[in-house]
Amino acid sequence: MKAKPFLFTSMLAAMVAIALVLPSCGGRQQTASADNLILTPEPGPAPKINGPLVYGCRPGNPFLYRIPCQGTRPVEFSTENLPASLSLNPASGIISGTAPGKGEYEIVIHASSREGADSRPMKIVSGDMLALTPPMGYNHWYAHYDRITDAMMRQAADILISSGMADVGYQYVNIDDCWMNAPNNNDSLRVGPLRDEKGNIIPNRHFPDMKALTDYIHSLGLKAGIYTSPGPLTCGGFAGAYNHEEQDARLFADWGFDFLKYDWCSYSNVTVPGSAGEDNTITWEKGRGSLEKIKYPYIQMGEILKRQNRDIVLNLCQYGMGEVWKWGAEAGGHCWRTAGDLGFELDRIFDVALKNCEHSEYSKPGAWNDPDYLQIGYIGTASEMGVPEMTQMPAPMQYAYMSMWCLMAAPLVYSGDMTRLDKFTLNVLCNPEVIAVDQDPLGISAEVKMAGDSAFIMVKPLADGSVAAGLFNRSSRPAVISMKLKDAGFQARVKIRDLWRHRNIGSFRNEFKAEVPPGGVEMIKISSTKQ
Repeated sequence: MKAKPFLFTSMLAAMVAIALVLPSCGGRQQTASADNLILTPEPGPAPKINGPLVYGCRPGNPFLYRIPCQGTRPVEFSTENLPASLSLNPASGIISGTAPGKGEYEIVIHASSREGADSRPMKIVSGDMLALTPPMGYNHWYAHYDRITDAMMRQAADILISSGMADVGYQYVNIDDCWMNAPNNNDSLRVGPLRDEKGNIIPNRHFPDMKALTDYIHSLGLKAGIYTSPGPLTCGGFAGAYNHEEQDARLFADWGFDFLKYDWCSYSNVTVPGSAGEDNTITWEKGRGSLEKIKYPYIQMGEILKRQNRDIVLNLCQYGMGEVWKWGAEAGGHCWRTAGDLGFELDRIFDVALKNCEHSEYSKPGAWNDPDYLQIGYIGTASEMGVPEMTQMPAPMQYAYMSMWCLMAAPLVYSGDMTRLDKFTLNVLCNPEVIAVDQDPLGISAEVKMAGDSAFIMVKPLADGSVAAGLFNRSSRPAVISMKLKDAGFQARVKIRDLWRHRNIGSFRNEFKAEVPPGGVEMIKISSTKQ
């Protein structure tokens, strides 16, 4: 695919000269010189527990959860009603052990330090469902493409902790394509036999010990993800899983992976089961092939993963083919791409989001529409698999980008250069009140209400009876956007909070208006005055 040219204005071409390398979004930090671009105030020194209110696991499988908590360290953690099969490290806040028997377990998490204390409930649901809230984490693709190494993934895991991203809920550290051997590649260290004499897939020499890599990631309380294709080769031309699906899944589980991205790629030309005389190939570009054939490899892998002795979240990456949002959960998937690679369409993020919202009825706990990764900060041009460069996306649009993903209950997977995070990028990625909208246990994706030719409003009900909303301005000029509060289900007076700025705006009746910058958003939480 060819990259489309960026259409962004230059209002922030120099914005990102704010290059404070690796500031923390988990504690106090120095103030940047461009504070007018920073919407969210820094977290205070007292502990503040973040993360999902509900967490799914399967009985008897390994359990690992790092409590997301902002505040000055050291922090001491404790819990109430933790199942006997689990234990908590009070210094690190890592809960580990074996998932308890089938049932729901209401626990309370406490965090205390010399700066203060915080408590938060969480429900552990042990049963058949995983990913009860949208997955959050990091994926290397849009920064490092086929340059990825074991050392880079370990470094990304370290930075997920040191930057404070893990303190607001980012937990997966996911390898994308190019970790295996390829028959041909410009890097000789990535070329070699695809499988050993037993048929096991062989990592390339940049990944000398996959088990040691996942052990390292797990030691930080984080989870590890991996990638493959149902075809003979991946999109990058590396070894795929075709005819080795069960063997590869078992190996991934033995290595310790917790997430699998399953990417269509060369499966387009694979012959799949079907009646004699039928055309048994599937071409993605034309959507050719029966729905049963399109679903087949994903149903197959979904069943295989359920038989493993690990909880492995399955991400269906097949670009929305066959209306995957209608059957992805049935196939054993937990999230699925609804369109092509966003890296080729970053000038169209509003269109991508609006299209994704058309499938909002299929969003629910354990089943998430995925419009692709968060691509801000330093990213590489997708068409060239380029080296990371600072995005030219204006600051207001970056806040709008994150707001839309959270209102859609989309997976929040960052795919930029972790070694070059600046204070502004972390401000966009690490607002716990905005993330809480994404992680709301109801799992509802926002509905869209148009507000003129260049504006729209996204409305998302939340579990506590409040409503999150985003007022989006697509035009090149500031615009006043008006929202009828009855469209959010409120007839009486309400109170409204600005989620990006962490401030209460006031009480309103009938209507709320806000001036929204070009390409930007006003993201609010609307609550009854009785709440």
